[in-house]
Amino acid sequence: RVHSAALMSALPHQRVGSPAGRQALVLHGILGTKTNWRTVIRKVAERAPQWGFVLPDLRNHGDAQGIAGPHTLDAAARDLDALGGPFDAVIGHSYGGKVALAWAATTPVAPSLVVTVDSNPGPRPDRRGAEGTTLLVDALATMGGPFPTREAFTAALVAKGFARDLAAWVAMNVAARDGAWRLRTDVTAIRAMLDDYFARDLWPVVESPRDHTRVLAIVGGTSSSLDAGDRARLTRAAARCERVRVAVVEGAGHWVHVDAPEETVTLLAEALAGV
Repeated sequence: RVHSAALMSALPHQRVGSPAGRQALVLHGILGTKTNWRTVIRKVAERAPQWGFVLPDLRNHGDAQGIAGPHTLDAAARDLDALGGPFDAVIGHSYGGKVALAWAATTPVAPSLVVTVDSNPGPRPDRRGAEGTTLLVDALATMGGPFPTREAFTAALVAKGFARDLAAWVAMNVAARDGAWRLRTDVTAIRAMLDDYFARDLWPVVESPRDHTRVLAIVGGTSSSLDAGDRARLTRAAARCERVRVAVVEGAGHWVHVDAPEETVTLLAEALAGV
């Protein structure tokens, strides 16, 4: 079951699974929306029927527009408090993974489980491994408009050299207003979010989980988001602390849940069953 909700006091979000069970947050990446993980999470819910899942739009994404700055990881983490809870687990992909770490470090009651999916917890002032994201955001800043259709926006982004699949995914951020299609995303706010994302060091949250928290770091085998040094550091963290685990999904890129959905579902269902 999927239930939509958009309360004045909360981020717009959807719910999947048991509303009466233990609850988990599921956080999308930059330029994503609350629907990105819905298909995978539905399958996880079938394997973990005792869990319910809350999938929000993070600030400046999807239907969560017009939220005041500063647009930092900590602000994005604080936004989650209005969703209620308590939440026993948090799952985050890419940017959402780092928001998950920031939330897990500061929420009053430590979660039982934190799962990061191809998310680098460390600072990257040179933005290595994320060059494509930087180029995409720069391109969005130059997009004209309005557009007569969503497909016209997609075609304009393809004309700038981006793959059609990526352009169609980004086009989910385009909405119709007054008979025309416009990008609803505040690119300046997205840049501010990325600036803080690349500046923050959240390795301590992974290497020294608070209280009883377990950490699972899922890594795409062919992704460039974590280099050899980052992967080695994750491996050392897992060797030092039995509550830290690393799972490399061979053959999967940054979009692990798209490239290897069944393996992703299995990893998440097993992790949830263990808490």
